[in-house]
Amino acid sequence: MELLMAGVIGLLTACGVYLLLRARSFTVVLGLALLSYAVNLFLLAMGRLTMHQPPILGPGRLDYSDPVPQALVLTAIVIGFGMTAFLTVLALRARKDVGDDHVDGGSANP
Repeated sequence: MELLMAGVIGLLTACGVYLLLRARSFTVVLGLALLSYAVNLFLLAMGRLTMHQPPILGPGRLDYSDPVPQALVLTAIVIGFGMTAFLTVLALRARKDVGDDHVDGGSANP
């Protein structure tokens, strides 16, 4: 399970970085979204990958799931959604004003 989670996190990170390096604003927004998904999975994996375990430590129990990374992931999801919505509106406004969706404000061909 840990190897699968590490592979998914690595794949999401690689795809996100690739899309960030593209020259179009919509792919940059998608790249940031993929990177935020990778960070969310990484934070969730930090709290132990235990299935069907309580999030609190009971008397005599040593197998538990840490609730702090779960709370961090919930907060990061909300912040990531707001950031993605803002960047989408910003990209649409830049496309309307400039007439192109290239990230530096001009076309790729001079």
